[in-house]
Amino acid sequence: MGFLALFGFIPLIHIIIHNPPRLAAKWAYVSSVTANLISLYWIGLNTGAPMWVSMLSMAGAVFYLGIFWAAFAALISFIHRRTGKGLMAAPFLWVAIELLRTFGSLGFPWINLAVTQSTYLPVIQMLEITGTYGVAFWIILVNAALYGILVSDDKKVSSALPIVIFLLPWVFGGIRLWMWNEPSGEKVKIAIVQPNVNAVDKWDQSKRKGLFSLMDSLHEEANALKPDLVLWPESALPTYLRTNTATRRPIMKRIKASGIPLLTGIPDKRTDASGNIRYFNSTIFLKPDESQTMYTKLKLVPFGEFVPLSNVLSFLDKFNIGLMGNFEHGGTYTVFEMDSLKFSNMICYDSSFPSVARAFVGKGAQFLTIQTNDGWWLHTSGAYQHFELARLRAVENRVPVVRSANTGISGYFHPTGSHDGKIGFNEQGIVLAEITPPNQLSFYARFGDAFGWLMTLIYFGFIGLGWARKS
Repeated sequence: MGFLALFGFIPLIHIIIHNPPRLAAKWAYVSSVTANLISLYWIGLNTGAPMWVSMLSMAGAVFYLGIFWAAFAALISFIHRRTGKGLMAAPFLWVAIELLRTFGSLGFPWINLAVTQSTYLPVIQMLEITGTYGVAFWIILVNAALYGILVSDDKKVSSALPIVIFLLPWVFGGIRLWMWNEPSGEKVKIAIVQPNVNAVDKWDQSKRKGLFSLMDSLHEEANALKPDLVLWPESALPTYLRTNTATRRPIMKRIKASGIPLLTGIPDKRTDASGNIRYFNSTIFLKPDESQTMYTKLKLVPFGEFVPLSNVLSFLDKFNIGLMGNFEHGGTYTVFEMDSLKFSNMICYDSSFPSVARAFVGKGAQFLTIQTNDGWWLHTSGAYQHFELARLRAVENRVPVVRSANTGISGYFHPTGSHDGKIGFNEQGIVLAEITPPNQLSFYARFGDAFGWLMTLIYFGFIGLGWARKS
């Protein structure tokens, strides 16, 4: 239903244009809280935390995110009252707001407007140049143009303008897809494993033996497909696999016998120089030669995996949320090597940040894997939103993206955003992904958020014009 975004902002634009900044901000805040409550209700259903913590997290998220819509409304109202150019400035400011929202410990690009268009493949082809900000710019521009036509008495303004603006991405994307050539080179085969284990049961001591037996049988089944790599989901086994040699031994035995490496998500703990135990959400890459390479999650979920400011206010570090407590951020963009190929992995929330995927590709990753456990939020829209974010990362960087989720949705995306196979939510299974690494980097992979920063710079021009004009 992403087409609704193309005119859904018109009522809010009307309010912003016809009210002073303070009143415009108030109604935009109400709009944002309403919209984000509908989109992000699943945060409050986190089965890995007490109900009051989950509901508080959801409320905190929607009320926090409302600040950005309120700021958007106040600034556009200000510009329109000073210059009459509010409609023109709106797409530029929206991009600036989305860009700003990615920074800091509370960064949250999950709900960038581009995700509303993710299934319209022609439209999202622009991501290879503009990133997600190009789609957001287009959506707000279409809304502003439609509203302008509805209220304008200027005969010079053609009613065809919104139609032309609407069609541009479809035409560009259609041509881009038509001209797309699959990269040359050997295909890489990856066996994606989805165990479909209840997220809470996974940490139940009485069920550990059954879980280990299940993962072993799925491992054997995956190896039978003769892949180049076996991919398990986030925290596939409830054990510190890096240091637990007894648990790792039978897994390594199967890896050595098959000659097929395994990438699995694991919890990890390390003792620092002060004797304090630090916990991490990590990935371990196990190869037949018994070598192992680690990656630690860079972007942790605020109030789900860590408490913001706990590194400054030490007493917050003791505030345990859910089953695992307070994790530490990783700091290294790890690139794994598999024969002549290089790839990188993102864990869960990592994949919602375009900058993370781009950094991996910039360091030489020829394809990306994602490990996640979306089962904490039951069968809700969160799992589907998260799956679509992987599609955006594939198109932005023009690299294949392969995704393993504990309870779903697992699958893989080609550089165009299309996919050939996936395992649905609450299903157990294995799918064999066949991908071809790219021959060259996309514009976005090379230059990042250049479009976003350019739109932000142009918006500051509108602000300068607004200050220069007398009330």
